[in-house]
Amino acid sequence: MTRKRGENGILILVAGFFISFTLILLNYFRIAFEGKHVAAAENGAKTKIVAGISGGTIFDRELTPMNNRSIIYRAAAVPSALNRDKTAEYALDKEKFFEEFDKGKPFVFECKSDTTESAGLTVFEVPERFGNEMTAQHIIGYISENRGVSGLEYAYDSVFRNESGENSVTYTTDGLGRILIGGKKEVVRSNAEKTGVVTTIDSEIQQICEDAWGDGEKGAVIVADVNSGDILAMASFPTYSAANLSSALNDERSPMINRALYSYSVGSIFKLVTACEAIEEGFAGYMYSCDGSIDISGVKFRCHAHDGHGIQDITEAMTNSCNTYFISLSRNLSIPKFRELALSLGFGRESFLCSGMNGSAGVVPTKDDLLLPAELANFSFGQGKLTATPLQISAFTCAIANGGELPELRLIKGMTLDGESVINEKAPRMSRVMDSSSASQLRRMMVAAISDNDDSNARTRYTKVGAKTSTAQTGRYDENGDECCHGWITGFFPTDEPKYAVTVLVEDGGYGNDAAAPVFREIVDKIAIIDTKK
Repeated sequence: MTRKRGENGILILVAGFFISFTLILLNYFRIAFEGKHVAAAENGAKTKIVAGISGGTIFDRELTPMNNRSIIYRAAAVPSALNRDKTAEYALDKEKFFEEFDKGKPFVFECKSDTTESAGLTVFEVPERFGNEMTAQHIIGYISENRGVSGLEYAYDSVFRNESGENSVTYTTDGLGRILIGGKKEVVRSNAEKTGVVTTIDSEIQQICEDAWGDGEKGAVIVADVNSGDILAMASFPTYSAANLSSALNDERSPMINRALYSYSVGSIFKLVTACEAIEEGFAGYMYSCDGSIDISGVKFRCHAHDGHGIQDITEAMTNSCNTYFISLSRNLSIPKFRELALSLGFGRESFLCSGMNGSAGVVPTKDDLLLPAELANFSFGQGKLTATPLQISAFTCAIANGGELPELRLIKGMTLDGESVINEKAPRMSRVMDSSSASQLRRMMVAAISDNDDSNARTRYTKVGAKTSTAQTGRYDENGDECCHGWITGFFPTDEPKYAVTVLVEDGGYGNDAAAPVFREIVDKIAIIDTKK
């Protein structure tokens, strides 16, 4: 009995020792494990929640944003630190909010502007790069897979991406990756939208141009500063929304084409070039009697006035837009000089605005072409092989308006680092292409073409203009057998001290006086009104 009691005592002692040792060992591991958690937090284990990326902005000439114009409010949420139902009141989409919240992981949701921040909720103001109410979409362009595809988004893609910045909040986590709400959170709010490219565009004038355009028509409008060549507005129609590209891609009118950069048949606007060469060669006093047609080497060219205009001087012929007068006049001119003048005025030459945004060179007939009497006749009033872009017509109009200097049209003014000042601005580039006296005579002709024409739809109410219309034949016919014609008008104002050149093209629009002139008139009048308020 005594022996059994001794053995039992030993067993109890061993068991007690084993239990004590086990408890000590477990406590040691607990302390070590917790120490690792503390060490992980102290060593900076982090969880970052990104609420959005801000990129550089495209500004107008007054440093008003053309994109990044509206703000989206986004909140970075940590579910474990928030009241589910109370926080949901801030969400714009509650159903989506609950779906994400119930996953238990940090997430981002779009919220109301009055959302209150807390330890587990951080609110950010993130610029919306594209919106449905944007102007100048063809200038701005669009992006795909975070890269610029067209417009300035393409031209300055690397700049915008290099200047982009995160809007984020970073929390400290424990060894299990759980966010320590009581710890310090690091909030980064990007100012990348204050940097970017500054254009020459005047947003108010751009809006005027887009508002003046009729529904469904295709074409382009350009407004330029005649003394600098700055493009104040450049609109292509129909326009599109970068926020709804699928609609644009399915539109048979091809709205994503920038028609300001494409070349078209020119028509009677080119009579100004013929008149300029005639003036410079000493034929400003040329008289001609139009009887409704003229025969050139067996080819009969008709005037739009079938009964003729009678005897006219060069100004009257411009007002009447008499084809036969300018055909006859061109036969007195030096073909090499005539063609060279057209080239010096920018015809047949690309217009470079920025990378990926070049105006077509168009077509100027060769010297050999113009040795053919019929080709020269067509050239004299802007038909035949000749094509040009709205950009080229705009630059040419600037040269007439400013006294004979052709500007290099400019879309980019410079860059900005703070959204308040412009750096890297380049001076305007101008080249003398005609005598100032020749330019003066052309201006008088353009003024007379509107003021002396009772049927002109380009007569304005708030300022006086000089302008010339075109009805450019294309050689294409519609389903009714009628020839498709482009309607043009280009002009300047005010006439005493020209400041603006306005060029309007209505693709397949028909008569320039019917299709383009009313758009021109509305644009000019509205610009004149805002000028009086400045």
